[in-house]
Amino acid sequence: MAETGATAGAATPRERYRAQVRAEIKEHAWKQIAEAGASALSLNAIAKQMGVSGPALYRYFAGRDDLITELIRDAYRSLADAVHAAAVTGADPAGLAHVLRDWALADPQRYFLIYGTPVPGYHAPEEITGISQEIMADLLTACAALEPDAPGTPPGTPPATPPATPPAAPFAAHLADHRVWAGDHPAPPAALHRALTFWTRLHGVLSLELAGHFTGMAFDPALLYEAEVDGLRAPRG
Repeated sequence: MAETGATAGAATPRERYRAQVRAEIKEHAWKQIAEAGASALSLNAIAKQMGVSGPALYRYFAGRDDLITELIRDAYRSLADAVHAAAVTGADPAGLAHVLRDWALADPQRYFLIYGTPVPGYHAPEEITGISQEIMADLLTACAALEPDAPGTPPGTPPATPPATPPAAPFAAHLADHRVWAGDHPAPPAALHRALTFWTRLHGVLSLELAGHFTGMAFDPALLYEAEVDGLRAPRG
């Protein structure tokens, strides 16, 4: 999270210098990731680029995994803040989907660090999972708002035998008892199913686009993404 003006102003010269060096280290790390991937990240290589000794960088990051965690935290925080800013204005799942795509296109390497192939040997701490759940919580809220309410009865209509409730789709029924991933969000199983479908299908299109797999296919990936969004927000029959 960004520092407030009061917090930044209260920092000592040493603290400001430390923050500046950490930021420079992260800039070099992103360049390495762009060139060779996160698995090739090396503090010693960064130290060489900065003209300092390898051990000097360990005063700022305990090791490669500590640096990767910081980069992942920054990426998730950036996306979570962008999604939440749209959610609080009433954005529906389509609006959140466009936020996701804009964010991913702005920095594909940042996207791939959190949604691409896991870095071998690296395990993110639980706090990272907490930030990612903020994103899903906003999507769940938006998807829950799309689920239709039970139809009302017009005034004066005589009582009638209510129609039988159709059985839930198998996966939606499964989610009723397998919702740990949703935290304490009260979304009904149908909304859980819709949110997961949004998440998986849109990430599929984005990942293929950003990895260049649509190159040479002579169609506009933006229109494909929009078509997927339109299909996903349509009423479920």
